[in-house]
Amino acid sequence: MESYNKLLLENKAWAKEKVQDDPDFFSRLTNIQKPDFLWIGCSDSRVPANEITGTQPGEIFVHRNIANMVVHTDLNLLSVLEYAVQVLDVKHIIVCGHYGCGGVKAAMGNNSLGMINKWLRNIKDVYRIHEDEINAIQSEEQRVNKLVELNVREQVTNLAKTSIVQKAWKHKGHPHIHGWVYDLKDGIIKPVFELNANTPLDPIYMYDNL
Repeated sequence: MESYNKLLLENKAWAKEKVQDDPDFFSRLTNIQKPDFLWIGCSDSRVPANEITGTQPGEIFVHRNIANMVVHTDLNLLSVLEYAVQVLDVKHIIVCGHYGCGGVKAAMGNNSLGMINKWLRNIKDVYRIHEDEINAIQSEEQRVNKLVELNVREQVTNLAKTSIVQKAWKHKGHPHIHGWVYDLKDGIIKPVFELNANTPLDPIYMYDNL
């Protein structure tokens, strides 16, 4: 059997099981989407947002990219963010990285990887800012993991720098922004950083006319 056909069979089995357990499951999903959470995570196939948080369909709005980045020129990310904040009115945004992230590790090296160089350059900037702290760590694995944590902190801050989030903070008093890191070795999420609504930022990043 071709691997993609197995996915279709698994889908049918999953749908049947859901209806058996809860006959109204799909009708509820069809009528409304009202998640409290926006998840910005890594595209890594080992870090599925719903499974590692135990959430059901409809409970978490998800955007994923390489190394869970918040890049201010990424219209895909910004569109997801605006929809989640303005339309879905999410109360929390979670940026979740993971230890051993291949994108972060690649950004610490000097190999040219083609188009992805331009994306990883954003992580290299985080590395440059914290280079002394990271390079003081003896273990290569721990150096990578430290940059994973620092990168999550940077992306949380990048969210707060957007006019989308600042406007919601001003008029709604949310969302709160959380920086988490998932450990592939034991499946546990570690909170590493948090910004509550209306946390003061460097004035250069603040917008007045919102």
